[in-house]
Amino acid sequence: MDALWQWQVRIGFSEDFAMMVQREPSNLVLTSLNDVLAKSKATLMRQFDAFADYMTEAEEEEGIQHYPLYKWTKATIEDPAKKAKHLQCYAVYVSGEEVYPKEVADAVARQRRPRVYDEAFCQRHRSEYGSPTCGDSR
Repeated sequence: MDALWQWQVRIGFSEDFAMMVQREPSNLVLTSLNDVLAKSKATLMRQFDAFADYMTEAEEEEGIQHYPLYKWTKATIEDPAKKAKHLQCYAVYVSGEEVYPKEVADAVARQRRPRVYDEAFCQRHRSEYGSPTCGDSR
């Protein structure tokens, strides 16, 4: 069954750490994280930005009727509490892909070190399309 699923590693950072990741990606404090990403041929994408890109694509490309998660995404980023949550959550894209086989997600997750992630958590989400939330879906 795992062959049918695609995975994504997401990292939730504390508010201050997330701000540093977004504004100062080359900060020396992030060296360990950047080393793990480079070794994995990975980059970080802030979930809020991915959601905003999805909405823009839906509105400017084919129309929102072709984007089944448009209404959910719009409601999510317009909700102040959910917006705050997704500003602190980053998806790991590997070789430019937002979802990938379980073996790739496991390899990325194995490289993480607790000191890299501040007060963060790392969760792998299994979904055909990637999980819509960071951490708990409630």
